[in-house]
Amino acid sequence: MSTNSPISYSDKKYNVIGTRPVRHDGADKVTGRAIYGADFHLPGMVYGKVLRSPHAHAKIVSIDTSAAEASKGVLAICTGVDWPDLEDKIANLGEGSVNLADLSANCMARDKVLYKGHAVAAVAARTIHQAEEALAKIEVKYEVLASTTWVMDAMKDDAPLLHEDLRTDSMGEKGDKPTNIATHLHFETGDIEKGFADADLVIEREFKTASVHQGYIEPQVASALWNEDGQLKIWTSTQGAFTARQQTAELLQMPVSKVTVTPCEIGGGFGGKIPVYLEPVAAILSRKCGKPVKMWMQRDEVFEATGPTPGSFIRVKLGAKKDGTLTAGQAWLAYDAGAYPGGMIGPGCMCIFSCYKLENAVVDGYDVCLNKPKTQPYRAPGATQAAFACEGIINELAEKLGIDPLEFRIKNAAEEGTRRVDGPVYPRVGFLECLDAAKNSDHWKTPLEGENTGRGIAAGFWFNIGLKSSVSATVNNDGSVNLLEGSTDIGGSRVSIAMQLAETLGIGALDVNPKVVDTDSIGYTDVTGGSRTTFATGLAAHKVGLLLIDKMKARAAVLWDCEADDVNEDNGTYSHKTESLTFKELAARIPETGNPVVGQASISKDVSTNGFGLHLADVKVDPETGKVEVLRYTAIQDAGKAIHPSYVEGQMQGGVVQGIGWALNEEYFWDDNGQMANNSFLDYRMPTCLDVPMIDTIIVEVPNPDHPFGVRGVGETPIVPPPAAIVDAVNNACGLHLTELPISPPRLWKAIVDKG
Repeated sequence: MSTNSPISYSDKKYNVIGTRPVRHDGADKVTGRAIYGADFHLPGMVYGKVLRSPHAHAKIVSIDTSAAEASKGVLAICTGVDWPDLEDKIANLGEGSVNLADLSANCMARDKVLYKGHAVAAVAARTIHQAEEALAKIEVKYEVLASTTWVMDAMKDDAPLLHEDLRTDSMGEKGDKPTNIATHLHFETGDIEKGFADADLVIEREFKTASVHQGYIEPQVASALWNEDGQLKIWTSTQGAFTARQQTAELLQMPVSKVTVTPCEIGGGFGGKIPVYLEPVAAILSRKCGKPVKMWMQRDEVFEATGPTPGSFIRVKLGAKKDGTLTAGQAWLAYDAGAYPGGMIGPGCMCIFSCYKLENAVVDGYDVCLNKPKTQPYRAPGATQAAFACEGIINELAEKLGIDPLEFRIKNAAEEGTRRVDGPVYPRVGFLECLDAAKNSDHWKTPLEGENTGRGIAAGFWFNIGLKSSVSATVNNDGSVNLLEGSTDIGGSRVSIAMQLAETLGIGALDVNPKVVDTDSIGYTDVTGGSRTTFATGLAAHKVGLLLIDKMKARAAVLWDCEADDVNEDNGTYSHKTESLTFKELAARIPETGNPVVGQASISKDVSTNGFGLHLADVKVDPETGKVEVLRYTAIQDAGKAIHPSYVEGQMQGGVVQGIGWALNEEYFWDDNGQMANNSFLDYRMPTCLDVPMIDTIIVEVPNPDHPFGVRGVGETPIVPPPAAIVDAVNNACGLHLTELPISPPRLWKAIVDKG
C-alpha cells in the first residue's frame, strides 16, 4: 500500500482529518466477535430454503406442496399466492428506483419464471436439512418457453417476450407493441453533424461486455421474526437498513413503523446488497409458523438469483482535429436489465463522455429485459462498460494522430464549466490535476522494457450522490462522544465519519465511539452506495458537531456566569476572559450545569461530488497462451479531501483488483437454454493474489465546494478505468484493437493468431 501523502490543492490544515487512526471496529473483526448475518441467532429459530426454477423461461402450470407439507420438521411453506398483489408503483430506494410489483415477483415468481434460479417456493423447517428434503418434494409443472440471454437478441422483433404488457418508454412516450425494450433514453447537445464535418479523423467501433458479478464473499442472509403484536423484526446484511425496511414493508403491504431492520456487519456488497431477496420471504414464513426464520443463500444461488452487472453492446463514434481537439461524439448503448426493467442504462449514458469537453454529442441508450437475473449496481454501475468503449477510441485517436495519449486527454479534459451531454455543468473538479499527477508520476516517466509488454492508460468518472443521512451524538463525562448513525459500514465509514466529528469538536478520532444502529434508533438514512457515505453522513456528523459546540458553550457559560455568545471555542478549547477549559475538562463538569449534552442532525444533499480518476497499467502477454500478466499498476484519483488516506487507498486498490477481473477473466457463461455454466467460485474466475501486482496509488485533493472539509466520494470511480487501461496495454503489446470483455486467454490467443 502506498503511504505517500496526498497531493493537496488546499492550504487548510487539520488535526484529525488526513491522519490514519486504527478502525473503531477493527478488534471485533479481526477477533471474530463482529456479528455478521450468519452469526445472528434467536431462541427457537428455524431455517428456511428457497426452491428455484431450473428453467430460464417458463410458465408455472401448477405447484403441489402437499408432500412437502407432510415432510418431517416442516413448519411453513410459502409460494406466490401468499404475497399481496401489488400494482405498479415506483419506489425510490436511495440509489435508483424500482417497480414494487417487479420487485415482489423477483422475490417470488407468480405465473412465470424469467431466469434460471428464479424463486418459486420456500420452506421453513426445524433444521436446514429438513427444509432441503422438503424442497425436493414440491412438485412444480412448467411449460418451458424460449429464452434469450444476449441483449441484441432480446431487442429483435421476434425475440421471446418476457412481459406481455411491456411497452418501450421513449422520452416519455409509450410504444404501441409488446417488447423487451423497457426504456429508450436520448441526450443531445450541440450540432453533431457539424462536429463530425469539422473532424480530420473519425473512428467508430462496436464493443461488447459480459455480465459480471460483484463477487462479495458473504452470501445474502436474513433472519425475520413476525411477532404476535404485528411487529416485524429483520436482521440482515444489507447496504441500507432503511431501504430494506421500505422494500419489505411495501412488498408485504404493512406500515414502515411496523418493521424494524437491524443491519448486521456486511461481508461485501458493492451495490449488490441494496435490493431485498430473502427478507420478505423469511418474514412470510415467520408469520405462518410463528417462529423466527433464518435464511441464507448458497454460492450458486448468489450467482444465479442475485443481480450481476448488465452485459452490454456499445457503439461509439468520435471525431477529432489533427491537433487532437475532440469535435463530436456519438454513442449507442444497449444494456441488459435482466428479468425486469430498471437497469444501469441511465448512468451509462451519463458517463459515456463525462471525462471530456465535447460540445457536439448525441447519446442513445436502451434498457432491455432478457432471461437473466435482474441486474443490480456494481460500483459505478454502467460506467465501466461505457468507459471501456469511450476510452478505447480515445486511445486509438491519439495513436492515429500521433499524439501522446496523456497529452490528448489534457487537451480535452473536462473542467469547471464543462457541460455533460445529459445536462449538468461541472463545478470545481480535479480531472486536470489527476492528469498532471500522472504526467509527473514515476510510473509514467519510467520506460517500459521487455518483449510482448505494453502500457495502457484510461480515465474514469462517477458522479457520486448525496441524499439523506442522520446522526445523533451524546457527550460523555469522560470527554468521549457516542455517535449513532444509520449508514452501514462497508469500507471503513465508521472511522471516516467519526474523524469528521472529531475534527469539528477538536478531539481525537478515538474519542468518538461510532455505532451503526437499527431503523428505530436513528433518523432516516439512505443506502450506503453511490460513494455518498463519507460525504453525506460526514456532513451530518459535522452538523451535529457544530450543534454540540453551541451546547458546550452554553454549559461553559453556566460555569463562568456569562452569556453563551461570550464563550469562544477554538479547536476544542473553550474560553472566556481568563477562564479556559478543554473539551474533556468541560465534559467532566456537565453534571454541574444541567441535563446531558446530546444532539441530532439530518441532512438532505441533492448534489454530485464528481469523482475523476486516471489509471496506468503495464502488462506482459504470452502470445503462445494468451495469458496476461499485470506487471505494474498506478491509480490516481481526486478524493477532494482524503479523510483517512489508508482507506481511500484501499478503495482505489480494491476497485483496481475488481477491474482486473472484469478485464481479464470474469464473465457469466450461458448455454443455449439460459443455464449458467460457471456458478461457483471454482469456475467463475475472480482474481487472486497471484493475478495482481502491488498497486500504487496517488491521491489528489481538489476540495469539493459542497463539503466543509472538501470531501468527494471515492468508492465508485476506481472500478471505471481498469478494463480500458488493461485492454489498451494489451493492444499496445500485441498491435491489436480489442473490443470485447473479458480478454480471457482463449479470446486473446485467437485474436493474436488471427492477426498473424
